[in-house]
Amino acid sequence: MNVYMVVLFAIIVPILGIQVRYQAKEDGINQRIIGGQEAYAGQFPYMAAIYKSTSDGTFFCSGALINNQWILTSAYCVDEAVLFSIDLGALNLKANEPNRQRFATDIYVAHPDYNPTTLENDIGLIQLRMPIGFTTYIRPVDLLPSTEVTPNMDGIMTMGWGQINDETAGIVDELRYVNLVPLSNEECRLSFGNQIVDSMVCVGGNYNEGFCRGDTGAPLIWYKNGRYSTHVGVASFISNNGCETPEPSGYTRTFSYIDWINNVTAAV
Repeated sequence: MNVYMVVLFAIIVPILGIQVRYQAKEDGINQRIIGGQEAYAGQFPYMAAIYKSTSDGTFFCSGALINNQWILTSAYCVDEAVLFSIDLGALNLKANEPNRQRFATDIYVAHPDYNPTTLENDIGLIQLRMPIGFTTYIRPVDLLPSTEVTPNMDGIMTMGWGQINDETAGIVDELRYVNLVPLSNEECRLSFGNQIVDSMVCVGGNYNEGFCRGDTGAPLIWYKNGRYSTHVGVASFISNNGCETPEPSGYTRTFSYIDWINNVTAAV
């Protein structure tokens, strides 16, 4: 008798940008990144809240300011966009905050090899129409990576306005952050199989912590020596089983695209 072993892998799915329903903004629902803590004003001055308008509606994503004119996010968050409305310096998306500035633009570049089915090369850039000035609450990440993310690297975190669980949809009021641990791609393939390629990195946290819907494009940040913010990943996918499952969540590795980022941003 022949015995066959069947291994079932979770399927990676994009962290779909949450469609913004402006008429429902006063519903009082408290959705946010899974687990974590509330951020304080100026803690993550590079965070960008992105409202992407398309022919199908307006969708919410996140990104990170990398210099005075460019925001790094996922290709999903720029694909088929007609217009972007971007909040920088934001903490509470509903509050009237004096430190927040809003910018509009329609200029973006998605990676030319982005595959929306496999989520390979899920990285994109948004260009502000004019260079901006920096403040205590608005300034770019300190560094782009000079090396790969390695398993169990200390000082890794992500932040965003995504939902708190799988049952309740919507975007968050308060920006939250969570500490995470990078996994090897071999360990990640135990959950997702050969869907994981070298330009992706998976992370996990305690109590199933991580990002969820609405956190698409959010940065994975390494605080080098506990001080300098280094952009090491772009939030890309979760398991088809949901945000609150034990499967890790997935990012596009920033280091794999350093040349592309530099070429695009230098071409202005």
